[in-house]
Amino acid sequence: MMDGLSLPMSDTPSNGDPQMSPVSTHPNWLVGNPTLVQQWAALWIGSAGLLVLGLQPILLGALFSEQRVNFDELALIATAEFIMIALGSILAATVISTKHLRIKSATLMLLLGVLNYAVSFATTANELLLVRSIAGLVEGGTVAVSIELITRCRHTERMGGYFISLQTLAQCALAALLALWIVPLSGSNGGFNVLAIVCFASITVALLVPAEYEKLIKQKDNLDGVFTLRSALALLAIFSFFLFIGSLWAFLEPLGAQYGIDARHVGMLVSISLGVQVAGAICATLIDRRLDYRVAMIASVIAAAGAALTLGNQPSMLGFWVSALVVAFLWMFITPYQIALTVAADKSRATALLLPAAQLLGAALGPIGASLFIINDDVGAVPYFGVAALSCSLSASCVLLILLAGNTVTLDTKDKPY
Repeated sequence: MMDGLSLPMSDTPSNGDPQMSPVSTHPNWLVGNPTLVQQWAALWIGSAGLLVLGLQPILLGALFSEQRVNFDELALIATAEFIMIALGSILAATVISTKHLRIKSATLMLLLGVLNYAVSFATTANELLLVRSIAGLVEGGTVAVSIELITRCRHTERMGGYFISLQTLAQCALAALLALWIVPLSGSNGGFNVLAIVCFASITVALLVPAEYEKLIKQKDNLDGVFTLRSALALLAIFSFFLFIGSLWAFLEPLGAQYGIDARHVGMLVSISLGVQVAGAICATLIDRRLDYRVAMIASVIAAAGAALTLGNQPSMLGFWVSALVVAFLWMFITPYQIALTVAADKSRATALLLPAAQLLGAALGPIGASLFIINDDVGAVPYFGVAALSCSLSASCVLLILLAGNTVTLDTKDKPY
């Protein structure tokens, strides 16, 4: 899988330009040659920053139960943190250089630990909103550390799968710890303090990341980049898919109630879905070489649409569970292939750095978009809003793949994302 990481890089600079980074001759890396320890350290920095995404229902639910926030304030805090993570990942990818990564990673972990601990001292909803918004900005910076590594790997699905698997496994383990012991004993402050401890401990891991990432080579005649139709279509496909995810997951409990499924069963379903998400991430990692990213993208969107239609048509208890778990599986399964889609759309790989932002903005705006179609607390329209978002994702993907099929010369054999 990831062995044999000691092959040297070519000593000849690309295009004879001494300012360009040398091209790697390694079969796994476009530039550079990080060790196995450096790879996992870089993937952990982003995973630690995104732990809150899997723990938000527990942590924000605890804040709500303790009456530190009402429902509207809880929704605002959750949405703000999502959006700030997206903004932070964009800023880190476009403004912050990839030099001195160990110092930067350690600083991000320290700041995030302090901000998580600061939740204990926030006495009003506005203070909580401010703390979690700033935390989201820092969390976005940590994600960039991992995504920058992934974009330099020739096999983006595989490395992306490792990243998704690592963060999902960590979220699953911490969710069990918080739900069963920490939050019942210490409340919301205890939960955020555990996150702070994880961040402080991760400072040691930050010292193991690569010292810097070498610049990706961009050929002089390469017109790829973020500001192209292909990149826009790739990001639209990803944004629309997560618009569906965010809308459906936010209204899963009200949907269940509308079909006579009580909150206890939905709560059990959400807990089990964390394990299914882990399975989706691991499955994508194991079969990345056997499944073409184009097939994976289209099949995942169609399967998600089938699940959404089932949820919108008075499903039985079994149908509700199966459909929701299919969505949970696809949630993590599709991400490595979405990375491959951005690489195919933009060979410079700059678009891949914006993938977290597209996902998070979609997930954050999904509930808002779906809420516009809810009349008199009837959430039956939510699955159909999701189907519309998936139709947009499928259309954008198909148009992009048609464009790529007509311009296959842009895909170098070595850099094919499959």
